[in-house]
Amino acid sequence: MEKRIAIIRIHGKKGLRKDVKDTFNMLRLYKKHNCVIVSSSKSFAGMIGKIDNYVSWGEIDSETMMLLLEKRGKLARKKKLNETYTKEKLNLSLDEFASEIINFKKELKDLPGLKLFFKLSPPKGGFERGGIKKPFAMGGACGYRKDMINSLIKRMI
Repeated sequence: MEKRIAIIRIHGKKGLRKDVKDTFNMLRLYKKHNCVIVSSSKSFAGMIGKIDNYVSWGEIDSETMMLLLEKRGKLARKKKLNETYTKEKLNLSLDEFASEIINFKKELKDLPGLKLFFKLSPPKGGFERGGIKKPFAMGGACGYRKDMINSLIKRMI
């Protein structure tokens, strides 16, 4: 069963190979602490495999998706995403739009003018004790974190 996956870039731009840089650009992860929401299809799985040491990723839930859209959703010309804009364009509330994205009924690109990535701040309390160079399974921040990505995103919003 397909799920929505949140990918957060943890490393900066210094010292990356060209193929890793290209993958970041294809995923729209231009800067450190940016987040994108993708499906768990084979093509995205291959991209995640290539950049696994530089990102943290896992399955996002509807509540966290709603928080991302509400607090960090941006429109063109640096305007914030709000309830009236989604009502006007899609005839849906932000909460309904978030649940439809999670259930694959809508995509982020269905809302015109919405930036397809979210700029986050560094996490409150910092990353895990192992730092950003170790995998999550060994106490670090990189790699697959299942549904623990939701608590990380909430600390970064």
